[in-house]
Amino acid sequence: MPGYKRALLWLLGLLMITIGVGHFARPEPFVRIVPDWLPAPLTLVYISGAFEVVGGIGVLLPRTRRFAAWGLVALYVAVFPANLHMALHEIQL
Repeated sequence: MPGYKRALLWLLGLLMITIGVGHFARPEPFVRIVPDWLPAPLTLVYISGAFEVVGGIGVLLPRTRRFAAWGLVALYVAVFPANLHMALHEIQL
């Protein structure tokens, strides 16, 4: 694997782990962006944070990289409503 790909994988993995841990350390900003029509915002924040940490670790391991990458794509699709809600309602993280 070329060096730049390895560096980008590490960047992605470390960013996902850091952001995922942030969901547990400071959940309030993430709870604010969960749309009102979704139930249990704090629980959803914890679940998405856990998947971010697991996905971040997964992309760093060759055996789980492909599965973790697709898992992160699914996660990005799942959290899109929160990002859209944040943008439409001008909510600051």
